[in-house]
Amino acid sequence: MTLKAQPKASHFIDGEYVEDTEGAVFQSIYPATGEVVATLHAATPAIVERAVASAKTAQKEWAAMSPTARGRILRRAADIIRERNRALSELETLDTGKPIQETIVADSTSGADAFEFFGGIAPSALNGDYIPLGGDFAYTKRVPLGVCVGIGAWNYPQQIACWKAAPALVAGNAMVFKPSENTPLGALKIAEILIEAGLPKGVFNVIQGDRDTGPLLVNHPDVAKVSLTGSVPTGRKVAAAAAGHLKHVTMELGGKSPLIVFDDADIESAVGGAMLGNFYSSGQVCSNGTRVFVQRGAKQRFLENLKSRTDAMVIGDPMEEATQIGPLVSKAQQQKVLAYIEKGKAEGATLITGGGIPNHVAGQGAYVQPTVFADVTDGMTIAREEIFGPVMCVLDFDDEDEVIARANATEFGLAGGVFTADINRAHRVVDQLEAGTLWINTYNICPVEMPFGGSKQSGFGRENSATALNHYSELKTVYVATGKVEAPY
Repeated sequence: MTLKAQPKASHFIDGEYVEDTEGAVFQSIYPATGEVVATLHAATPAIVERAVASAKTAQKEWAAMSPTARGRILRRAADIIRERNRALSELETLDTGKPIQETIVADSTSGADAFEFFGGIAPSALNGDYIPLGGDFAYTKRVPLGVCVGIGAWNYPQQIACWKAAPALVAGNAMVFKPSENTPLGALKIAEILIEAGLPKGVFNVIQGDRDTGPLLVNHPDVAKVSLTGSVPTGRKVAAAAAGHLKHVTMELGGKSPLIVFDDADIESAVGGAMLGNFYSSGQVCSNGTRVFVQRGAKQRFLENLKSRTDAMVIGDPMEEATQIGPLVSKAQQQKVLAYIEKGKAEGATLITGGGIPNHVAGQGAYVQPTVFADVTDGMTIAREEIFGPVMCVLDFDDEDEVIARANATEFGLAGGVFTADINRAHRVVDQLEAGTLWINTYNICPVEMPFGGSKQSGFGRENSATALNHYSELKTVYVATGKVEAPY
């Protein structure tokens, strides 16, 4: 396949590609080789205005359609995405550097799942309530918010675009979506597909940009809602700006999530869960269980199994289906992760495996070896800060109360997991973990039917499941009198 994926233009507004060469030039870089995949322009204020105006105009007509009709269009889009899964997955690999064996099962397909799910529940999930009040009565109805802004991250660009668009659109909103400048290409294809599926022009628009573009959208007076996937520092800035205008906000932010392995756990499964929770997508997953607490009785078995399986992972060309570990998204991210690894060594953690750039791809891209540190303590930098790379920290613990306290001793609260054969203990522990999304005897499984989101500094609001519709609509209450008004004056 060709490494060139130049879109027709940088932005997709009102059903067509739009360019404004006054915008700053930036490039989409293939992380495996450093080659330029596409050259684009960031949105100018004029492009932002055009996108929001298009969404505002289109939203009225879209909201007037029945939920069933809106859902039908999303289901068509899901079918088209599945038909083109291979091409979309290859584009996602070019955009992100993630191995094709991942993108072909976890990226576009997850987006299709979101369109199919929300399209399917639309006829029933947006209903209101009838409230009898004697002779009088009241009723409620769910109404759209208006123009919603989606701001995406670079780890799952197509999935995030769909996860935000699906509930927003089916609830009757229009959306302006801004992908990360690191991964600008996939969302444009999603916009194309939605138009092909029958979405009215202007209901879903994509504009490119960087940290200067986001504030133009967040502060725009015609924007009613902002949904961000990103880091905690970015989330704080966006939430503060949105609060100044009393806009609705959903924040899906970062984490330093605990994965707890008790000594009665199935070690093969626990190691598999820990690897998925640290090395999938080269560790660039917000919900990753990067603090792996292993009870001392299982430590040696766990580390031996983990080292042998980690050392056997295939690192290489992301377009080869045998490849299990691809590059990080950029050279800047690679250097950030390598700096954290050096901090881990300097602060006394025991390096079990990895710790550098793989020799056979040195100089070719933004690669980092899957890395495991043992004997990590709670105060170490690598145990406190989100690394967002393939770096696993293994910490020892003795008993249940101790590990719960230590697991919760963080500002983050996105996710967590427990591996144990004692199902009573599993439920007891997850009930006490301060996180929004938790797993028992597995990790990082996120079907669209299940709400996903965090607590504490990891954000608020939920994506996926019928619950997400509550974050893209609001209740309107109507009191209906059936008799004359009796006034005391």
